[in-house]
Amino acid sequence: MAHLGGGAEAHARFKQYEYRANSSLVLTTDSRPRDTHEPTGEPETLWGKIDPKSFGDRAYRGRPAELDDKLKKSKRKKERDPLAEPLPPRQTKRRRLREESVLTATEEGVYQPKTKETRAAYEAMLSLIQQQLGGQPLNIVSGAADEILAVLKNEAVKNPDKKKEIEKLLNPIPNQVFDQLVSIGRLITDYQDGGDAGGAATANGDEALDDDVGVAVEFEENEDDDDESDLDMVQEDEEEDDDDVVEPNGAGAMQMGGGIDDDDMREADEGMSLNVQDIDAYWLQRKISQAYDQQIDPQQCQRLAEEVLKILAEGDDREVETKLLVHLQFDKFSLIKFLLRNRLKIVWCTRLARAEDQEDRKKIEEEMMGLGPDLAAILEQLHATRATAKERQKNLEKSIREEARRLKDESVGDGDRDRRGFVDRDTEGGWLQGPRLELDLDSLAFEQGGLLMANKKCDLPLGSYRHTSKGYEEVHVPALKPKPLESDERFVKISDMPDWAQPAFKGMQQLNRVQSKVYETALFSPENVLLCAPTGAGKTNVAVLTILQQLALNRTDDGSINHSKYKIVYVAPMKALVAEVVGNLSHRLEAYGVTVRELSGDQTLTRQQIEETQIIVTTPEKWDIITRKSGDRTYTQLVKLLIVDEIHLLHDNRGPVLESIVARTVRQIETTREHIRLVGLSATLPNYEDVALFLRVDLEKGMFHFDNSYRPVPLSQQYVGITVKKPLQRFQLMNDICYEKVMAVAGKHQVLIFVHSRKETAKTARAIRDTALANDTLSRFLKEDAASREILQSHTDIVKSNDLKDLLPYGFAIHHAGLARGDRQIVEELFGDGHVQVLVSTATLAWGVNLPAHTVIIKGTQIYNPEKGAWTELSPLDVMQMLGRAGRPQYDSYGEGIIITGHSELQYYLSLMNQQLPIESQFVSKLADQLNAEIVLGTVQNAREACNWIGYTYLFVRMLRNPTLYGLPADVLSRDRTLEERRADLVHSAASILDRNNLVKYDRKSGYFQVTDLGRIASYYYITHGTIATYNEHLKPTMGDIELCRLFSLSEEFKYVTVRQDEKMELAKLLDRVPIPIKESLEEPSAKINVLLQAYISQLKLEGLSLTSDMVFITQSAGRLMRALFEIVLKRGWAQLTEKALNLCKMVTKRMWSVQTPLRQFNGIPNEILMKLEKKDLAWERYYDLSSQEIGELIRFPKMGRTLHKFIHQFPKLTLQHMFSQLLGLF
Repeated sequence: MAHLGGGAEAHARFKQYEYRANSSLVLTTDSRPRDTHEPTGEPETLWGKIDPKSFGDRAYRGRPAELDDKLKKSKRKKERDPLAEPLPPRQTKRRRLREESVLTATEEGVYQPKTKETRAAYEAMLSLIQQQLGGQPLNIVSGAADEILAVLKNEAVKNPDKKKEIEKLLNPIPNQVFDQLVSIGRLITDYQDGGDAGGAATANGDEALDDDVGVAVEFEENEDDDDESDLDMVQEDEEEDDDDVVEPNGAGAMQMGGGIDDDDMREADEGMSLNVQDIDAYWLQRKISQAYDQQIDPQQCQRLAEEVLKILAEGDDREVETKLLVHLQFDKFSLIKFLLRNRLKIVWCTRLARAEDQEDRKKIEEEMMGLGPDLAAILEQLHATRATAKERQKNLEKSIREEARRLKDESVGDGDRDRRGFVDRDTEGGWLQGPRLELDLDSLAFEQGGLLMANKKCDLPLGSYRHTSKGYEEVHVPALKPKPLESDERFVKISDMPDWAQPAFKGMQQLNRVQSKVYETALFSPENVLLCAPTGAGKTNVAVLTILQQLALNRTDDGSINHSKYKIVYVAPMKALVAEVVGNLSHRLEAYGVTVRELSGDQTLTRQQIEETQIIVTTPEKWDIITRKSGDRTYTQLVKLLIVDEIHLLHDNRGPVLESIVARTVRQIETTREHIRLVGLSATLPNYEDVALFLRVDLEKGMFHFDNSYRPVPLSQQYVGITVKKPLQRFQLMNDICYEKVMAVAGKHQVLIFVHSRKETAKTARAIRDTALANDTLSRFLKEDAASREILQSHTDIVKSNDLKDLLPYGFAIHHAGLARGDRQIVEELFGDGHVQVLVSTATLAWGVNLPAHTVIIKGTQIYNPEKGAWTELSPLDVMQMLGRAGRPQYDSYGEGIIITGHSELQYYLSLMNQQLPIESQFVSKLADQLNAEIVLGTVQNAREACNWIGYTYLFVRMLRNPTLYGLPADVLSRDRTLEERRADLVHSAASILDRNNLVKYDRKSGYFQVTDLGRIASYYYITHGTIATYNEHLKPTMGDIELCRLFSLSEEFKYVTVRQDEKMELAKLLDRVPIPIKESLEEPSAKINVLLQAYISQLKLEGLSLTSDMVFITQSAGRLMRALFEIVLKRGWAQLTEKALNLCKMVTKRMWSVQTPLRQFNGIPNEILMKLEKKDLAWERYYDLSSQEIGELIRFPKMGRTLHKFIHQFPKLTLQHMFSQLLGLF
């Protein structure tokens, strides 16, 4: 292509020397003037005259004139009526199915296929690249695919050079993979070099081919028209339909047409209706504030609302309208019109809501009844909770039952009621004065979840500095110097402790600073404790001290301990941590005869085992499930000490579970008057006083807070924020930065690098080694002494992993859960002894094995989260745990922690690691399900008790502290000190959701709850209300296995599971191998869930990281979801479907199909033998009658006969006997 470098002039010079141009200039000259466009009638070739790349280049983006007129009209309407809320943009079917957010949208410049054939080829290429890169986000894989296509489509470069270019992106690849890429590249015929922007715009999103017409229609993407670009003739109809619906939270009232044109009158009338249930004491104030776009001062707004209320209360309509125009100005005409239309409702409902007591309210109601039918109708509307006669009858029956229950309660006595802090019920006026507001709980929940940053800025310690380089920015935070010892501060020696407490600290000389300060309170007082200290400060020892205090209370005179009088529960956030704590406590408390057992998703305990166990170590979810079941309360009432480790998880998506556990425990303490000691262990956090308040900790006696200066080894921190926008370049830059950081300490200190997938461990280690080899710096990773090299060489021959064999001789190693146990132990020993200089690991090493290093690098903070179906940021818990491995207490004066992340995440990680990230509550996101659990348990029976229950949560503490963050006005506490109104609204909203989904029956008037079978199933099996509603709606008695599997895949738990382009090839292969047919196309997430469930039962092996993570996530929930399905069908009495559901439950649990031989449950039988048995058409019962010799002959393998005979007779054999006898005289 070099000869084209000079452009048009060079081409002209090149042409002038051609023979044709110079041979006979006179003869070839045609002096006759001629129109070059005149057709001669002879056939002409189009070759060379048409460039396929120019097809459609004259197309322009525009709109039909009618649509422009409609948009202008809708804009005018908006300007006239600022109160009218914009309708949400109409979603097309395609958008609804894909649910693609702005974050996941494809970047401009990335190739997008335009036909089915090229799409299939492109997906095959993505799948191949994903295998080479090893579990990377789709944007990185797509970026790599774009670069590879650019190389493959460059005809000027030969294949060997193409392979070298591709290897720069993918590391060395075998010839076979390169050949596959070349062949796929040939199939992609619609790729355009220099960015496929046009294709990207049309092929991705709703602006693709119009389904009805078949023409690509694209709208301008400017800001003004963005919201309205989907408006068309159908939209107008939808607007009119929507206006008929009056939403319970008052949104419907604001969707008024508001226009003055005749065309708009019908819409305006429909939008003017107001639901009386929405009007509370402050409704008018909020409405006025809304009309002024929240720009008005709250006090002025209050004054204005009072004046408007007075005006509305007296005079005729014309007079009132004139006065309102003076007070509210002409531009608020639509508001005035709305107030006039609903004048009576507003005046009287506000008066009722402001009534001081029940008597006052009754007087107002009597006055309304006497003033005519209009007001009587309003009153009836206000009291009515059900519309139909049938529902009124139900209500009457319910109120009779409530009255009976009330009389029964009163006969039992009021003392118990008072003790539990419940307020007496109102006689007639509902459970709280004034109608309740139904809130949108989803919009109130924090969308960012655990990544929420309530702090606006982050103050760093003195000596911190920023450094900007090309493509990234660095922030350095120096290590904090330990604080000098105070004059009265001393370390507690183990020998000074009571004799009975010393065995638990065997092998230790003294407690550290943190433990010594907590010692007196932890061991000698029953006070609740909150300990906030850095990772590695020895919080587990404090937990041991509190356990010893409980043991001391149960010591008898002869020094023995009565183990039957107490239980201790230790709640740890992860299964890996649970196992570690069980091992640690079992060893430490062996001398006391204490039994410690694990209770997590993997481990269940029988009732007898629970009775024999004194300390139960469990996860929050498992303990929540146990305390939800009232049948187990005999055991839970023996709990005397509850230790919650890593309580800063309140900020995480799992926080609501912790809130529920603690609230339930505190309420149990108040109900039974039996003390349960609460101990919270946490990382350092800024708002520790809020957490202490939630745990009922005395700030003077039980609150202990230690900052980072108390870390056993001070931590120096480096944060690298990558500013490059293109994903592939960010990925490559991350590798380069990682190499530089490793080289900065190579030869001086050991380095531990954390990555987030198993494949990535070997790839990162190889990348650093190869770069060091190219730069001739590899010698720095090997120790000088020959002994160390000899040890590495000898271990290379022992290890099984090929990756380790390749890396160990150079002083590099990898560690992840996929390695054989022996390989992991070898790596841990070599790193612990200092022979391995660089260890690349997944997060499992941070949790499972305490293997510190001087420098810890977290390479990338994006991790695949199957629950969200996307790549999200690492959890705070993981980051703290990983950086907790930096610095070896015996050898280092300081440790070094380096986080390499995106620039936008810098502030989050800086705040997290420097105690600037306030812990917020995520409870609203799970409020409905947690309320259902309490109703099922029986601790909440009505809305008043539910309000009381919310008062025990961390959400309540934070709402009082920071009301605006939780959607409340800043001055709300001046009007409602205990947020009773807000709690009532939250309860009403959650109860309404549960009522709609049939989990509870909620009487809005009396506030009473009645639990249903569906609610019980949801609570016991830990299932969301949305999933239960889906099952309830779609279950039919005639369903087969195909429909059951499909229904399972529609569960709300999997709502974020998506089908990514790079997975489709592997999913298509799996689809051919699973036994139950799937009707949906692979584009549907439900098809993917269904395939993965069946692949799990079939024990098929998966390749992709994200697909494996999705399968783990789906199958973790599969057991309880299937059991719930079974329970629902059982309650309905559908026998055939019950059997099918139960069979499916057993298949998921045992990971085998019902048509397979039950012998597959035993290990040690070759697969060929099992397949032979499955081919024999022999009923299972017949095998019991066969001898070992006959079984051997049956499978033509006599040696296996005895083994199979033994296994067959290990199955329990059930024999049923029945006898009929006629009972005379009854028929």
